[in-house]
Amino acid sequence: MRIAAALCALTLVALSPERVGAQEPPKPIGPFAIDVRGTIPRFPSDQQLADSRGLLVAELPGSGFGLDLGAHLYLFKWKAVTFGAGGQVTFGRSHSSEQDQAGIVVARAVTEHLTAFTPQISFNFGSGAGWSYLSGGAGPAVWSIVPDGQEPLFPDEERLIEYNYGGGARWFARPHLAFTFDVRIHAITKGTPVLGYPPSPFSRMVILGAGVSLK
Repeated sequence: MRIAAALCALTLVALSPERVGAQEPPKPIGPFAIDVRGTIPRFPSDQQLADSRGLLVAELPGSGFGLDLGAHLYLFKWKAVTFGAGGQVTFGRSHSSEQDQAGIVVARAVTEHLTAFTPQISFNFGSGAGWSYLSGGAGPAVWSIVPDGQEPLFPDEERLIEYNYGGGARWFARPHLAFTFDVRIHAITKGTPVLGYPPSPFSRMVILGAGVSLK
């Protein structure tokens, strides 16, 4: 969260009205924005998570790649804050390769997926030429961790509650096209135990994203 706050603070300085230009009044934020971002999800690797799927910690894939799609409406402004509402769809994937020693498999290949949909509210600062934001929300998520060639277990198909919160910025180099970055923490609730395995733990993962915004 400190990373997100620092990035947002730097963006506020860079996008202040004096920097954007003082010849004309700043344009308002919005009225909408559509985001497409490539992401790097940092999947956790801990013993309890591995135990929930009957895996070794070394078999958990760790960081991977993904995609965020978002849409936001900007509803009203109060003082320096523009309030928005919208939603985000998150896709993440990571894969670990099989490891062997002297021809003996010591760690299986595993594929990890995260799919989540999160309605969000946002607090936005800046102008139509560029703005930073803090946002958060909660929604359903499915988090699967499956060895290659095996069928998923119930926890790999269970719908969990996912909370996400973070911040970022959009900078419009053209009237309707912006560069955007986002730093987000996804917190996923505890899963259901099955087949004698312990439940998957309450987990947090950081997802870093960058891409384009349209308005």
